[in-house]
Amino acid sequence: MVKAIRVRELGGPEVLKWEDVETREPGQGEIRVKNKAIGLNFIDVYYRKGVYKASTMPFTPGMEAVGEVIALGPGVTDRKVGEVVGYAGGLMGSYTEEQILPANKVVPVPPSISPSIAASVMLKGMTAQFLLHRCFKVEPGHTILVQAAAGGVGSLLCQWANALGATVIGTVSTKEKAAQAKDDGCHHVIIYKEEDFVARVNEITSGNGVDVVYDSVGKDTFQGSLACLKTRGYMVSFGQSSGTPDPFPLSVLAPKSLFLTRPSLMQYTATRDELLETAGEVFANIASGVLQVRVNHTYPLSQAAQAHADLESRKTSGSVVLLP
Repeated sequence: MVKAIRVRELGGPEVLKWEDVETREPGQGEIRVKNKAIGLNFIDVYYRKGVYKASTMPFTPGMEAVGEVIALGPGVTDRKVGEVVGYAGGLMGSYTEEQILPANKVVPVPPSISPSIAASVMLKGMTAQFLLHRCFKVEPGHTILVQAAAGGVGSLLCQWANALGATVIGTVSTKEKAAQAKDDGCHHVIIYKEEDFVARVNEITSGNGVDVVYDSVGKDTFQGSLACLKTRGYMVSFGQSSGTPDPFPLSVLAPKSLFLTRPSLMQYTATRDELLETAGEVFANIASGVLQVRVNHTYPLSQAAQAHADLESRKTSGSVVLLP
């Protein structure tokens, strides 16, 4: 038996229960991993609430972890016992002391990167990679808007986009988060509780609008984000921390010939090559100093409910890690 967080009913943080669960030996093509650090992501909240539907009930949440390989199943030749590996996206069940994983879904973690840093950045970092390089290719001369610029993904988007030569505008909720966004390479920071971000973006861009908006907030910012775009601009909606955006007619996009996409990491790391390339680029940018990863909060895994409550009430910034 090992300890894990289980969800038996959908709801608030209080539905996250610390329980004993059965474990098993790895099967064909599988490995058994003893988790060292587990990343907390907003997608975990979506599954807990039922915004996204888990395939089974009850379920163990969590989409990201780093741990040590402790057993190999038949047919696994490219992993070894004692190796530190990580995974993010595509599989659920990381809120546990040990788990069984398909060997082809994990990536080796470089020894220069600690388990906590790696677990905090794999999902968010790979998300930032595909958003900036593949959803819309950010290049020197582009102006971009990052909603929730001090959040886990937002922080990485700002740093990476700045390094790519873009002008970065970010929205945040507090002065403390504004200071962090500035540190992360935001050229212009808007505290949206104090000023209208649409008017401010219009002012910053001299009425031209931005090339792309990266919006993980959803309902509260969606229409405003569309209004900030230049002609033929890209609206990249990759989350809904404030709720699902209201339905709208497609004709809303027509006056400026706007593009709209709702991407997910799973479709951008669908092949083994894509997964290795995306994770490799994240680790390389951490090693080179382009990405400074902030693990601002750690909680024991048994206190996942408190971590969820703090994330949802915007008490956290940067990345949050759960420790088994």
